[in-house]
Amino acid sequence: MSKDLNKKALVDLVAEETGLTKKAAGEAVDCVFEEMKKTLAKGGTVDVYGFGKFEVKKRSAREGINPITKEKIKIAATKVPAFKASKALKEAVK
Repeated sequence: MSKDLNKKALVDLVAEETGLTKKAAGEAVDCVFEEMKKTLAKGGTVDVYGFGKFEVKKRSAREGINPITKEKIKIAATKVPAFKASKALKEAVK
């Protein structure tokens, strides 16, 4: 097994482990990611027990510097997705 996992490989694993067709497994994986995206877009959190927590964090407005012109620029406040690994995931990675 490869040390990397992309969406196609994830779909293949889900199909193999559950006995679903690849099409059904792909739809299930897509559904999970879509629901996570919708929840985060609404400002909610996605807590997957034993894996970690996805949430939205706010970044304050700040001043930056254009690296080409060295001119000061204002960077607007924004929201970014964040992930915090669970203790179980941290232990598994050690």
